[in-house]
Amino acid sequence: MSKNLSNRTKGVICIVLSALCFTGMNTFVRLSGDLPTMQKVFFRNFVAMIFAFFFLVKNHESLIPKKGNTKYLVLRSVTGVLGMLGNFYAVDHLDLSDASMLNKMSPFFALVFSAIFIKEKVKPKQAVAIAVAFAGAMLIIKPTFSNASLFASICGFLGGMGAGSAYTCVRYLGIRGENSKLIVFFFSAFSSLVTLPNLIFNYAYMSPKQWVFLLLAGVCAAGGQFSITAAYTHAPSREISVYDYSQVIFAAIVGYFCFGDIPDALSFIGYFVICASAVWMFLYNKNLSKS
Repeated sequence: MSKNLSNRTKGVICIVLSALCFTGMNTFVRLSGDLPTMQKVFFRNFVAMIFAFFFLVKNHESLIPKKGNTKYLVLRSVTGVLGMLGNFYAVDHLDLSDASMLNKMSPFFALVFSAIFIKEKVKPKQAVAIAVAFAGAMLIIKPTFSNASLFASICGFLGGMGAGSAYTCVRYLGIRGENSKLIVFFFSAFSSLVTLPNLIFNYAYMSPKQWVFLLLAGVCAAGGQFSITAAYTHAPSREISVYDYSQVIFAAIVGYFCFGDIPDALSFIGYFVICASAVWMFLYNKNLSKS
């Protein structure tokens, strides 16, 4: 990425790219059909681990964390796995819209945790922009919890909290100078080891097409993981988390062309709100940096 770009701009580009990659991941996971959740989780992380290991070796970079960073890598991995499992469990047991809405709590938790633990101050106008974007996402997803089981809803909510905590750890590791590729490798390897026993004892047969779809899901997940890790190492969550909602727009576009999903009027209003919030946040941060 060009050295002439500011860290904030790099962070925005990376988080939008991660949203695009995660949309691809969700698409291929859906196309892979009815397979055990843990099996899908394993492939999602195993492919990312291979990519991260390849890039580390290719660039002759160390596989050993910098002094004092191991505990934060472990914390990032534990919270990331819990967040991922909570989200996958919610997806399996709730309406997709409800599960997605709960997972989109992660930018808010990242903002809160960053303010508490990293002392990154959130300006009122930045908080408002993120809240408006969240409201736009609600217009698109239109969550209703009246028919959802309490346990699954709690899992989805905790999944969003786990993801937000993981992103905060990534941001802190970036501040401490940790290699972003090592962060991805450590998390992917940790996740693969955690889900491997379940894969071995509960493996479900996969057709060649399902193998291809899951491998492509893993490739997209690797791209998303690298991108979002780079995003939070480049810039604070208060400046870039709003752009994570671009995934909702990408998902709507892919859903229309791949699955025939047609957004309603509220969804289109939501798209406008999210785009307007993102543009306003970008302009506000740009003016703030000049002052």
